[in-house]
Amino acid sequence: VLLRVSLVRVGAGGFVENGFLINKIGTYPVAVMARSLNKPFYVAVESFKFYRNYPLSQLDLPNDARYEDPEEKNHPEVDFTPPKYINKLFTDLGVLTPSAVSDELMKLYI
Repeated sequence: VLLRVSLVRVGAGGFVENGFLINKIGTYPVAVMARSLNKPFYVAVESFKFYRNYPLSQLDLPNDARYEDPEEKNHPEVDFTPPKYINKLFTDLGVLTPSAVSDELMKLYI
């Protein structure tokens, strides 16, 4: 399917300060495949989903964000997609890069 499309666009469950996308499981492999095929990967996200967290990996996310059932830790509920796979964010604040999320959070909280 990715060979026949010109771009990939997904929604977002959240977007953290270091530019990582938090979204339903399966988003990360789609982003990797899109990049390998030179297809742009865009994320539609509202600014209220920007989080002042700086997790370094999926394991740094709180359990309620990582697992549907906190007792069952073998199947994460969300993916943690690195910013290097994301071309642009379409937000209510305009079109942003993943690194601009930190700047927008500073404007909101300072």
